Amino acid sequence: MVNFEEIEAVYKRLESKLTPDEFRSKVETKFMEMNGLCDPKTAAMLVASELGMNETVKIKDITADKGNIIFVAKVISVGDIKEFSRDNDTMGRVVNLNLADETGSIRAALWDEAADLVKIGDIKMGQAIKVKGFIKQGQRGLEVNVGRGGNIETVKKEVPVNFKSHKIHEIKAGMSDLNVLGKVLDLGKVRTFARKDGKTGKVANITIGDDTGKIRLTLWDSKAESPGVNVGDIVEIMNAYARENTFSNSTELQLGSGGGIAKSSADVNYKEPLTPIADIGINSAYSVAGHVSGIDEMREFERPDGTKSRVSNIYISDVTGRIKVALWAEHAELVNEIEIGSEICIVDAFAKSGRNEEVELSAGARTSIRIIRK
Repeated sequence: MVNFEEIEAVYKRLESKLTPDEFRSKVETKFMEMNGLCDPKTAAMLVASELGMNETVKIKDITADKGNIIFVAKVISVGDIKEFSRDNDTMGRVVNLNLADETGSIRAALWDEAADLVKIGDIKMGQAIKVKGFIKQGQRGLEVNVGRGGNIETVKKEVPVNFKSHKIHEIKAGMSDLNVLGKVLDLGKVRTFARKDGKTGKVANITIGDDTGKIRLTLWDSKAESPGVNVGDIVEIMNAYARENTFSNSTELQLGSGGGIAKSSADVNYKEPLTPIADIGINSAYSVAGHVSGIDEMREFERPDGTKSRVSNIYISDVTGRIKVALWAEHAELVNEIEIGSEICIVDAFAKSGRNEEVELSAGARTSIRIIRK
């Protein structure tokens, strides 16, 4: 049974609408409906929201004692919808959003019908929405809950957000809460992997650049399957974190459930830095451009795990020298599209020491190749 002292502060905002016993009864019913996913005070606020109590605020003015509120904000990120079973055998749904305006940011939890707005695509990252819900103190700070008495609607207005944008050259491993503007340079394929619990997950990589450099971004699960962007788009990355890739010894961005990616109207300039062939060292990635000066036949080989793949070798030259490039897997098909004299640009090929200790490039999964002129 709900202790009235726990919910009395919420009731004071509703004294004119119902008696204490009526309010407590409604709160106990709501508490049972939530199947332990909220505390009595949260249940009381849900009831208050359903009874129409609200006030309009900016995010910076939201405090735990505000109760029901209305505000307009931009959707910074959209989490995955989670389903749960109630004691009455009905299914509940909840999804978390990160919202922001020019004064700050806040987390929002959407329940049941409100969560369905995400499922059907009515709420997307980057949208401006008007939120009616109630405020509570969550584990990570203040959060807005939108239940049966709440409401979310899209609004046609630009909502500025007060986020510091980081330049790519500033990003270091271990940094979090990163917001980055960049141009999409490459979209990797979605890969499926097995989790420790036996379930499968999805992962994909994209590369973005700005006027200070470029960086690889890893997308997980629903974001990997449908990032909603194309090569050449200007995008805003929000609430990402950076970590070191021990394989490539480079810093990469990661976008988890609390982060988001959306197209932007901002102006971002990026120019791929090309290295003269004569200046290529080993054990690093390089981008080069030149004309094709040699083509070998494609051949198939068998990996240690029994799977088959393909490889072909080409040679490219510029005014400073000539270098061998090994084309692996799908890149090997390039030999069927080019001829001697074709001009190509190879981005992010790894340089290593080949036969006779000569430097050569290896074009693998992280490499992109563009034919400039056949």
